[in-house]
Amino acid sequence: MQNFEERLKVGHPNSLGNTVEIVDEVLAENGCFDELFNCYFSHDEVVRLRTSNAMKRICKAKKLLLIPYINQFLIDVARIDQSSTQWTLSQLFGMLENDMNDEQIAQAKKIMKNNLANHNDWIVLSQTMDTLTKWATRDSELGDWIMPYLERLITDERKSVSGRAKKMLNKLQ
Repeated sequence: MQNFEERLKVGHPNSLGNTVEIVDEVLAENGCFDELFNCYFSHDEVVRLRTSNAMKRICKAKKLLLIPYINQFLIDVARIDQSSTQWTLSQLFGMLENDMNDEQIAQAKKIMKNNLANHNDWIVLSQTMDTLTKWATRDSELGDWIMPYLERLITDERKSVSGRAKKMLNKLQ
Protein backbone atom coordinates (compact mmCIF):
# COMPACT_ATOMS: atom_id res chain seq x y z
CA MET A 1 0.00 0.00 0.00
CA GLN A 2 1.39 3.36 -1.06
CA ASN A 3 -0.52 5.40 1.54
CA PHE A 4 -0.77 8.37 -0.82
CA GLU A 5 -3.30 10.23 1.32
CA GLU A 6 -0.99 10.40 4.33
CA ARG A 7 1.97 11.31 2.15
CA LEU A 8 0.01 14.10 0.43
CA LYS A 9 -0.65 15.71 3.81
CA VAL A 10 3.06 16.29 4.45
CA GLY A 11 4.63 19.70 3.86
CA HIS A 12 3.54 23.33 3.86
CA PRO A 13 -0.05 23.66 2.58
CA ASN A 14 1.06 26.05 -0.19
CA SER A 15 3.71 23.66 -1.48
CA LEU A 16 3.46 20.59 -3.67
CA GLY A 17 4.66 18.43 -0.80
CA ASN A 18 5.26 14.91 -2.10
CA THR A 19 3.08 15.37 -5.19
CA VAL A 20 5.81 15.04 -7.83
CA GLU A 21 7.30 11.99 -6.13
CA ILE A 22 3.87 10.34 -6.00
CA VAL A 23 3.20 11.17 -9.66
CA ASP A 24 6.49 9.49 -10.57
CA GLU A 25 5.47 6.40 -8.59
CA VAL A 26 2.08 6.20 -10.32
CA LEU A 27 3.67 6.64 -13.74
CA ALA A 28 6.11 3.83 -12.92
CA GLU A 29 3.43 1.58 -11.39
CA ASN A 30 0.10 2.32 -13.10
CA GLY A 31 -1.78 0.03 -10.74
CA CYS A 32 -1.39 2.69 -8.03
CA PHE A 33 -3.52 5.20 -9.95
CA ASP A 34 -6.78 4.17 -8.28
CA GLU A 35 -5.38 4.83 -4.81
CA LEU A 36 -4.26 8.30 -5.88
CA PHE A 37 -7.59 9.02 -7.57
CA ASN A 38 -9.42 8.13 -4.35
CA CYS A 39 -7.45 10.83 -2.53
CA TYR A 40 -9.94 13.23 -4.14
CA PHE A 41 -12.37 12.05 -1.45
CA SER A 42 -10.08 12.85 1.48
CA HIS A 43 -11.45 15.11 4.19
CA ASP A 44 -8.22 17.12 3.90
CA GLU A 45 -8.45 19.97 1.38
CA VAL A 46 -4.64 20.03 0.94
CA VAL A 47 -4.75 16.37 -0.10
CA ARG A 48 -7.48 17.17 -2.63
CA LEU A 49 -5.49 20.14 -3.97
CA ARG A 50 -2.37 18.02 -4.40
CA THR A 51 -4.42 15.22 -5.94
CA SER A 52 -5.69 17.70 -8.54
CA ASN A 53 -2.14 18.80 -9.27
CA ALA A 54 -1.10 15.16 -9.63
CA MET A 55 -3.98 14.46 -12.04
CA LYS A 56 -2.88 17.28 -14.36
CA ARG A 57 0.69 15.99 -14.33
CA ILE A 58 -0.37 12.42 -15.00
CA CYS A 59 -2.76 13.50 -17.75
CA LYS A 60 0.07 15.32 -19.51
CA ALA A 61 2.46 12.38 -19.14
CA LYS A 62 0.14 9.39 -19.57
CA LYS A 63 -3.41 10.43 -20.39
CA LEU A 64 -4.52 6.82 -20.84
CA LEU A 65 -4.57 6.37 -17.07
CA LEU A 66 -7.34 8.97 -16.70
CA ILE A 67 -9.60 7.85 -19.55
CA PRO A 68 -11.32 5.02 -17.60
CA TYR A 69 -12.10 7.57 -14.86
CA ILE A 70 -13.79 10.20 -17.05
CA ASN A 71 -17.26 9.39 -15.71
CA GLN A 72 -16.00 9.56 -12.14
CA PHE A 73 -14.49 12.99 -12.85
CA LEU A 74 -17.81 14.12 -14.34
CA ILE A 75 -19.96 12.82 -11.50
CA ASP A 76 -18.03 12.27 -8.26
CA VAL A 77 -15.15 14.73 -8.53
CA ALA A 78 -17.39 17.44 -9.99
CA ARG A 79 -19.39 17.41 -6.72
CA ILE A 80 -16.37 18.47 -4.69
CA ASP A 81 -16.86 22.08 -3.65
CA GLN A 82 -13.24 23.19 -3.81
CA SER A 83 -11.81 25.71 -6.25
CA SER A 84 -8.69 23.69 -7.06
CA THR A 85 -10.84 20.73 -8.02
CA GLN A 86 -13.07 22.82 -10.26
CA TRP A 87 -10.26 24.58 -12.11
CA THR A 88 -8.47 21.26 -12.57
CA LEU A 89 -11.62 19.74 -14.04
CA SER A 90 -11.71 22.47 -16.68
CA GLN A 91 -8.10 21.74 -17.54
CA LEU A 92 -8.63 17.98 -17.61
CA PHE A 93 -11.76 18.29 -19.76
CA GLY A 94 -9.72 20.30 -22.24
CA MET A 95 -7.00 17.65 -22.33
CA LEU A 96 -9.44 14.71 -22.44
CA GLU A 97 -11.89 16.19 -24.96
CA ASN A 98 -10.95 13.80 -27.78
CA ASP A 99 -11.36 10.83 -25.44
CA MET A 100 -14.86 11.79 -24.29
CA ASN A 101 -18.12 10.76 -25.93
CA ASP A 102 -20.90 13.23 -26.74
CA GLU A 103 -22.72 12.61 -23.46
CA GLN A 104 -19.54 13.17 -21.47
CA ILE A 105 -18.80 16.38 -23.39
CA ALA A 106 -22.34 17.60 -22.66
CA GLN A 107 -21.87 16.88 -18.95
CA ALA A 108 -18.47 18.61 -18.92
CA LYS A 109 -20.06 21.68 -20.55
CA LYS A 110 -22.80 21.67 -17.93
CA ILE A 111 -20.24 21.59 -15.11
CA MET A 112 -18.12 24.34 -16.62
CA LYS A 113 -21.13 26.52 -17.49
CA ASN A 114 -22.23 26.28 -13.88
CA ASN A 115 -18.76 27.24 -12.70
CA LEU A 116 -18.56 30.20 -15.05
CA ALA A 117 -22.00 31.40 -14.01
CA ASN A 118 -21.64 30.85 -10.26
CA HIS A 119 -18.01 30.66 -9.18
CA ASN A 120 -15.96 33.63 -8.06
CA ASP A 121 -12.48 32.13 -7.78
CA TRP A 122 -10.25 33.80 -10.37
CA ILE A 123 -8.46 30.59 -11.39
CA VAL A 124 -11.73 28.68 -11.78
CA LEU A 125 -13.06 31.49 -13.98
CA SER A 126 -9.87 31.72 -16.04
CA GLN A 127 -9.47 28.00 -16.64
CA THR A 128 -13.16 27.58 -17.37
CA MET A 129 -13.12 30.46 -19.85
CA ASP A 130 -10.15 28.85 -21.60
CA THR A 131 -11.74 25.46 -22.11
CA LEU A 132 -15.23 26.70 -22.93
CA THR A 133 -13.88 29.26 -25.41
CA LYS A 134 -11.77 26.62 -27.11
CA TRP A 135 -14.85 24.42 -27.45
CA ALA A 136 -17.04 27.38 -28.48
CA THR A 137 -14.87 27.98 -31.54
CA ARG A 138 -16.40 24.75 -32.89
CA ASP A 139 -19.81 24.98 -31.22
CA SER A 140 -21.87 28.05 -32.11
CA GLU A 141 -24.53 27.29 -29.49
CA LEU A 142 -21.85 27.29 -26.79
CA GLY A 143 -20.40 30.44 -28.33
CA ASP A 144 -23.76 32.18 -28.04
CA TRP A 145 -24.06 31.04 -24.44
CA ILE A 146 -20.60 32.16 -23.33
CA MET A 147 -20.57 35.64 -24.91
CA PRO A 148 -22.64 37.40 -22.20
CA TYR A 149 -20.48 35.83 -19.49
CA LEU A 150 -17.28 36.98 -21.17
CA GLU A 151 -18.75 40.46 -21.61
CA ARG A 152 -19.63 40.56 -17.92
CA LEU A 153 -16.20 39.31 -16.87
CA ILE A 154 -14.43 41.98 -18.94
CA THR A 155 -15.52 44.40 -16.21
CA ASP A 156 -14.20 42.22 -13.37
CA GLU A 157 -11.99 44.24 -11.02
CA ARG A 158 -9.34 41.50 -11.13
CA LYS A 159 -7.08 42.18 -14.10
CA SER A 160 -6.32 38.49 -14.54
CA VAL A 161 -10.02 37.75 -15.01
CA SER A 162 -10.90 40.78 -17.12
CA GLY A 163 -7.82 40.32 -19.30
CA ARG A 164 -8.59 36.67 -19.89
CA ALA A 165 -12.22 37.49 -20.71
CA LYS A 166 -11.07 40.06 -23.29
CA LYS A 167 -8.67 37.56 -24.84
CA MET A 168 -11.39 34.89 -25.03
CA LEU A 169 -13.92 37.32 -26.46
CA ASN A 170 -11.44 38.28 -29.16
CA LYS A 171 -10.99 34.59 -30.05
CA LEU A 172 -14.72 34.24 -30.61
CA GLN A 173 -15.25 37.43 -32.62
